[in-house]
This record gives sequence, C-alpha cells and structure tokens, in this order.
Amino acid sequence: MQEIPFVKEFDFTYGESDALSALVRRVIAKNPGPFTYTGTGTYLIGAGRDIAVIDPGPDDDAHLDALMKTADGRLSHILITHTHLDHSAGAPRLSDISGAPIYAFGAHPENNTPHLQEQKMEEGGDPNFQPDHLLYDGDAIKGDGWTLQAIHTPGHIGNHLCFALPEEKALFTGDHMMGWATTVIIPPSGDMGDYFKSLELLLERDDAIYYPTHGAPIPNPQRFVRAVKTHRHIRDGQIMEHLKKGPALIPDIVAAMYANVDKRLHKAAAMNVLAHLIRLVDIGSVAADGPASLRAIYQLAE
Repeated sequence: MQEIPFVKEFDFTYGESDALSALVRRVIAKNPGPFTYTGTGTYLIGAGRDIAVIDPGPDDDAHLDALMKTADGRLSHILITHTHLDHSAGAPRLSDISGAPIYAFGAHPENNTPHLQEQKMEEGGDPNFQPDHLLYDGDAIKGDGWTLQAIHTPGHIGNHLCFALPEEKALFTGDHMMGWATTVIIPPSGDMGDYFKSLELLLERDDAIYYPTHGAPIPNPQRFVRAVKTHRHIRDGQIMEHLKKGPALIPDIVAAMYANVDKRLHKAAAMNVLAHLIRLVDIGSVAADGPASLRAIYQLAE
C-alpha cells in the first residue's frame, strides 16, 4: 500500500509571518484542534503593491492584527477556499478593516436533502457568509507580480476552490488536500463522488507544490494525490469487506475501521463512511434500506 507522505511536524510561531517563497508568506492562527491541526494557515500572496490573502481564518483579533501587520497597508484581495468557519469567519472584519473585497465561489451550500442533516463539526459551516465577488472555475485575479486562478474542486464541500499561482507553479489547496491528514467529507455539502473527480482534476495538473490551509506545504504533489486516491479506494474496500459479513449500521463499520483512531474523530469518521456509502449506493455496489443516512442499514447489492 502506498503511504500518504504526511508531514506532522514543522516550525512556526503563532502570529508571525513565515516567508515560504518569493511570493508566499504564511501566518498561522492560534486555533489548533482535532480538525484544524496546528491552526488555520493564512497565506499572503505578493511582494509588491498588491497583497492577496487566502483564507483569513477565524474571527480572531490577534490573527487579524497579524495579517494586517504582514500586509503592511497593501491588502487588496481576500480569497476564500470554502465556507467553513476556520477559513472564512474572519473575512468580513478583515474586509472592513482593510477595504479589500472578498472573493469566493458563493454562499454556504443549502441542505436540500432532509434525510441528511448538516452535522455540526468543530470546523462548522458559515451560513452567513456572503462574498463581494463570485469566482467560478477558471476565473483569474491579477495583482502586482502575481496571478491567482480559481480551480473548482468540490468534494470536501460543494463550493470548494483551490487557487493556482502560475508564477510559482503552486496550488493553494484549502481542505481539498491537507498536509497532516486526509480530508473529511461531510454530507450533504460534502460528496465523495465529487471528491474522486476533483482528485482526478489535480492529477491532470503539473503543480510543483501544494500549500494546504492546515499543515505543512506538500512537495511532490502528484505522488501525494495518488496516495490519497489509493487510500480512498482502500476505504471503499474495507467497507465492502465488512458488509460481506452481513447488513450493518455505520457505527459498526466505524468501530471496525477506525479502532486505532482517536475517538474524538469517530464522529468525523462516521461522516466519511457515510460519504463512501452514498457513493457506493449510487454506483450500485451497496444497497440501503432507505435513503442513505447515518441511521440506514447497509448491505452488499445483489
């Protein structure tokens, strides 16, 4: 099995700017946790008169102050990868302070599937978020010496964008790719089928480095994506193997598959398993006794 080359340790100091390249600096917010790892890594792009911020993070005074200090009066654009609070909550106040407009794919997705309740994880949705400008796949924003191109990568959530920086062949991956752990897919806003398609989209690109919002930068990104894709297929296989024993509920599957994982993450693991099962039902490999949900009983399709 191909191991995912996570980087679990890297040097940083909360509130201080780290120069990662000629055009990229990072400030990490002090909001560590089981879903945010060391905290939200906010990226500042540009070395000239225009500075773009990607994922301003939580609405936290110290973090917003650090971003304003690092931008040094040159903040021109605020870009959001997706509408989870650890990424987008600080955007309105940072915009008010700096005057920079907010760019994103759109508002937080509405739940149009009543049998799938929006699960309140630590990272939480940001239902009040509204951008000043909408970005769609392929749209580009230009500043002094840099270009950021929006790449629509649904999966973790339907409105997820990655941002390509062609001047350095870099990709800011938000939560689509994380440097320390695999991405949580939380239905209904998250979709495992979409996630697989978005992985294929990344494999078609020639990026040289990924900058995730959580964790260390990811060198050799093609290898990383292939490893994540393999991991997801292995999870599919584990679910199918479990169901060979007979019909099962999601808690039973989680207990077997994630026995060695921190129990604080079992709720998130259950959502990942649900996302896998929804896809397996959609492609006809698994059947459920009703609409796919946390309470459904699953078995191998006949």
